Amino acid sequence: MKISNPPLAKDLMATARSFGSYDLAAALADLVDNSIKAKAKRVDIDFYPQADDVVVRIRDDGVGMDKETLTVAMRPASSNPQTIREPDDLGRFGWGLKSASVSQARVLTVASWQGSALTAARWDIDDIDDWGMEILEGDEVLPLLHRRPETPTGTEVIWSRSDRLLDWENCKSVDESLTGGIAHAIQKLSLIFHRYLAGENNRRLTIFINNHQLTPIDPFMTSHDATQTLDAESIPILSGEKIKIQPYVLPHFSKLSTEEQLLLGGPEGMVRNQGFYVYRNRRLIIYGTWFRLVPHSELTQLTRVKVDLPNTLDTDWRITVDKSDAQLPAILKRRLQEIVRRFNHRSTRVHRNKGVSLDRHEVQAVWRRYVKNGQIRYQANRDHPMISRLLAQGGTAADFEGVLQLLQSYFPTDMFIKDADLGINQCATSVEEFEALLDQCMINHLQDYKDQSTIDSFLSYVSKFEPFSSQLTYTESYIRNNTAKKWGLKNGI
Repeated sequence: MKISNPPLAKDLMATARSFGSYDLAAALADLVDNSIKAKAKRVDIDFYPQADDVVVRIRDDGVGMDKETLTVAMRPASSNPQTIREPDDLGRFGWGLKSASVSQARVLTVASWQGSALTAARWDIDDIDDWGMEILEGDEVLPLLHRRPETPTGTEVIWSRSDRLLDWENCKSVDESLTGGIAHAIQKLSLIFHRYLAGENNRRLTIFINNHQLTPIDPFMTSHDATQTLDAESIPILSGEKIKIQPYVLPHFSKLSTEEQLLLGGPEGMVRNQGFYVYRNRRLIIYGTWFRLVPHSELTQLTRVKVDLPNTLDTDWRITVDKSDAQLPAILKRRLQEIVRRFNHRSTRVHRNKGVSLDRHEVQAVWRRYVKNGQIRYQANRDHPMISRLLAQGGTAADFEGVLQLLQSYFPTDMFIKDADLGINQCATSVEEFEALLDQCMINHLQDYKDQSTIDSFLSYVSKFEPFSSQLTYTESYIRNNTAKKWGLKNGI
């Protein structure tokens, strides 16, 4: 005997608030996916703070929905994940619109129009009775909209009672609570949809958040002259589909400005963001992972590999409901491991080739090379400004000179020769190490020159010695945008 045992509507919708790992950016991305499916060319996302709430409106100029289509779209689990979908369909489970919205708000309203026909549907988590969904039509819909429809067709998603958008424990106002989340959403959506924002394959999407137009963040910096685009590969799989692999080696940080470095590294830095960038129909799903094929390291931080998947491989890759994670199919592990090791060798060489030349006589190197009676010796350069400054400090000079002599005399030559075959990287590989050296040099310069120090005079000063003379692009950008403000330096010589 079988009996009907459906879930309680209110309980299931409350549970849906915890599907996936949605934050504001991920929830908005799920709704943009729907706009792409609806062939929208523009999406406007606006936040309207109220006394103790915020109303969020996501409007697009897509094809819109009639009453029947909207009813299906608002149904939880509205599609079978095994169903074959259109190539531009970024959904899978039929939960995206609902789970993304209720993860942030308790009331979800969707209004859609096709010509003069307007329809709206609403779920209110606190007022669900036996799956009863509110439907409005015609003039009843207009009061729900912030402004009248401005395109022949379109859809507006409205979040209200947005309890999970506001952090009352750490913020005193709605505006303060929203600021960080909106800034993060701008950064994430600019990355997730960068290929659409850039108009790849003649499919351009424009996104505005609070009237701010998003610009694409290209994680591969393909337009930069120093980016290395390596040979692409296609990996056929049993179903007849192909996975496209395109590796890149990013420019060394010395060839980037601080703004470019921040865009590439994001809040977590370059090391964290190396690895695979997995796309599903040009939409970024997961990035910054090697799927445990190789470890993250400083020397491979410049390697990024674009992986393009068709939407027919969701099951094999186990893409999650919030589209924030995927798993590498076991059948591909060995093949990709071989490819990754070959790509990473190029990234390692970029770092190692950034060493400082000792034969540049126009700048002060850290070490000097001496040849006498057929023997070669390396000595610390006493004329290097950062070394000479310490030697000039009175009573400490003799002690410091003794330390230099000790380091020079007992340099591990035998071990160095053995390790040379494996590859040695002695220069700073991270931006943080380089910036720490630059900050210390700035402090020294200010102490020596005091009121006479300017941005231009400091840049002229560091251009004459290593490691800064060979990395002037990043040095100048960092000084002008960070250190100069901190220490109050002015322009001018």
